[in-house]
Amino acid sequence: MTRTYILLFICVVVWGSNFIFGAILVNTFHPVLLTTLRLLFINLFFLAYAIMCKKDLYIEKNEMKSVLLIGIIGVAINQWSFYEGLQTADPTTAALILALTPVMTSILAVFILNEPLTAKLVIGGGIATFGVFFVIGVGQRFVFSEGLIWIFITMLSFSLSIVLIRKLGNRDDMFFITFFSSIFGFLIMLPFLAFTFSHITLKYSIGSWSLLIVTAILMHGICTLVWNNQLRKAQASTAAMFLNLEPFVTMVVGYIILQKSVTAIQIIGAVFIVCGVYTATFGYGKKSKGQKELFRKAT
Repeated sequence: MTRTYILLFICVVVWGSNFIFGAILVNTFHPVLLTTLRLLFINLFFLAYAIMCKKDLYIEKNEMKSVLLIGIIGVAINQWSFYEGLQTADPTTAALILALTPVMTSILAVFILNEPLTAKLVIGGGIATFGVFFVIGVGQRFVFSEGLIWIFITMLSFSLSIVLIRKLGNRDDMFFITFFSSIFGFLIMLPFLAFTFSHITLKYSIGSWSLLIVTAILMHGICTLVWNNQLRKAQASTAAMFLNLEPFVTMVVGYIILQKSVTAIQIIGAVFIVCGVYTATFGYGKKSKGQKELFRKAT
């Protein structure tokens, strides 16, 4: 299990860094262009992986609608809103908001999957939500900027996509969801790219291109595959423990790369969020199913 823990930790460090590198990339690339290009390179990586591993990729007719919705909501909207938000939102605050994903997923599952609404879910969700509004309200005098609204959309779209993945059921190999939803997400972004730009220039520095390509393949390609594979070997509580480290990783990387100081309010808010998420996501009881799917990554 030591190898599994190390790999899970590496994935979380990489994903926590994504907030910082994303904030750097949006200073160079328009969010629509950035989203489309990243999805292009992610899809090329997944295609190469599918060919190398001889994946038998197919979609049943009854799965097409759900996979398409995941592509729209969990890939296109999720990625686009993330980079729109990072234009103005503080990366650490964005990471704290996205830490609410397991709680929001559980709440949506109550309405969509008819899962029980437990007292621990209500209490944990309340604690985690208080942590977010503590950071926004106390730390920023309750300035709910446009960037934060975009990040909330990112969190909601990610949560909804997880519920849709759970609704599909479980195959032995769920890679087909990742593969086809990424393709659908890319195709959906193309009309928006054409509408946004009358003329697209790709004259960017080698450094900018390298950062875009490497982060796309590493964060959304390699780490997604590694995480989902190791999730089969680890307990859901272990996955939650590691994912809860993401905001703290963002704080550390932001301080190292952007020299961005971490406030006491952000740390206190992060503690509330972690406690709330843990309480909510493990308040189901023994009869509940799908805890691990709370932490499955689509892209």
